[in-house]
Amino acid sequence: MAQEAAKPAVSQQVPTGAPRLLVAISIDQFSADIFAQYRQRFTGGLARLTQGAVFPAGYQSHAATETCPGHSTILTGNRPAHTGIIANSWIDQSVAVGPKVVYCAEDVAKRTAGSRDYVASPVHLLVPTLGEWMKQANPAARNIAVSGKDRGALMMGGHDIDQVYWWKGKGFTTLAGREIGPMAVAQNAEITRVLTKGAGEFPLPAYCGRADRAVKAGDVSVGNGHFALKAGDADSFRTSPRLDRATLDLAVKLVDEQKLGKGAVPDLLAVSLSATDYVGHATGTEGAEMCIQLTQLDLALGDFFASLDKRGIDYAVVLTADHGGFDIPERLHEQALETSARVGPDVSAEALSAALGRKYGLEPKNLILSDGPSGDYWLRKDLDVGLKGKLLDDAARLLMTSPYVEAVLPAAQIAATPMPGGSPETWTLAQRARASYNPLHSGDFVVMLKRGVVAIPTPRAGYVATHGSPWDYDRRVPILFWRKGMTGFEQPSAVETVDIAPSLAALVGLKIPQGAFDGRCLDLDGGAANTCGAGK
Repeated sequence: MAQEAAKPAVSQQVPTGAPRLLVAISIDQFSADIFAQYRQRFTGGLARLTQGAVFPAGYQSHAATETCPGHSTILTGNRPAHTGIIANSWIDQSVAVGPKVVYCAEDVAKRTAGSRDYVASPVHLLVPTLGEWMKQANPAARNIAVSGKDRGALMMGGHDIDQVYWWKGKGFTTLAGREIGPMAVAQNAEITRVLTKGAGEFPLPAYCGRADRAVKAGDVSVGNGHFALKAGDADSFRTSPRLDRATLDLAVKLVDEQKLGKGAVPDLLAVSLSATDYVGHATGTEGAEMCIQLTQLDLALGDFFASLDKRGIDYAVVLTADHGGFDIPERLHEQALETSARVGPDVSAEALSAALGRKYGLEPKNLILSDGPSGDYWLRKDLDVGLKGKLLDDAARLLMTSPYVEAVLPAAQIAATPMPGGSPETWTLAQRARASYNPLHSGDFVVMLKRGVVAIPTPRAGYVATHGSPWDYDRRVPILFWRKGMTGFEQPSAVETVDIAPSLAALVGLKIPQGAFDGRCLDLDGGAANTCGAGK
């Protein structure tokens, strides 16, 4: 059984009136576009948050708009260039055991031969999270994270974390070497009861009727699913509103178990809600499935906030997303968006390796490596430096003949680009790539697909749509702050997710060393008062 740590004396004064609990929520694949599309339909928790400080044009400003890098920005206040989390996974040719692909939340040093599993860890995260700063300032502070994905929980919680849980298999688990606490055991028992019995469909709201129709994506039919749950089908539980409800229910249980918000210093609860991403990948963003998912998510958040209200906790909330998303090309074509397409095989590392291997008389296997048909690519590390330069130039020329490719950026060009500033909506592609570039993990060059090109050549069950592009439909996310009694306002200008951590730090009077954040503090009083002075 997990034991609550002893609470030492307070070491940094907490200002009068500071909230006692910060709740940071990330909705995986919740784009600014989909927030705007459904905003007037919300009646629950999301409706409540729109009464606070609304920044509808938040940006995950970097190019690698994936779950791990996006989550790494939210509570560190730093871009992936500084967090070290440049993608969900990258190639490390020095790995001794197993595949060269390294998962962002994996401790590669603990790999064992023959194992298909990995040891989840925040080991690759290079900067502290807000919860870690809070614990450093006041060791009595509690830093808790829950998620439907390990990378969501670990990138928001960081290294020094009191409790952390994520979905795995048929329930929630935690870090290797830690026991699952009683509240997580209780939540898993509830999930087991549902899985054993199964469950019926979710109701289809009237306004979802327009989206409730089947669309073919290759051999997969999507668009009219209502999330009926067959007994024992844990994958369907995960790819449904049930996962978010279970995650929030566990969060409430941990509030009680850890007495969050009841101590002398502020605590932090990070909640990453993953079902929207799973639904988006499996069905796209414009079918009945997504309409039902967002409706149920709004209701679940409403119940979550009501639970915190009932406990009399003085809490402040921020809600954002790790990235946006894009619908399936097949449905977009029906709407006359002909520029949408699926990427072709010519962009793959295998195709490039074959072509360049023939030209130079080299063994083509692993001549060029990547973890997908876009993003970072690597040249085989044992090649001569001069030959590498020729291969890079030829790879770029070949890729730029593809109708799917917008840009190929060599690592040297990206590294030489100054870290961007100013409004992220105006950044060049090179600047967006720079915000994602870290020499420890980044590739030899980056491939950016054209706007509207989906990086899934062939759709399959559970994976018909995706994100990860440098375009604003993947970069733009809402950022919503709320606290009881605050004056609501809306600020339409572009801000960044790296602005969240310094804003929350100021809210609780946390003094952070200058230069620790890429982001800036946002005034959460809409100009009525300066809320950004306390944390300086």
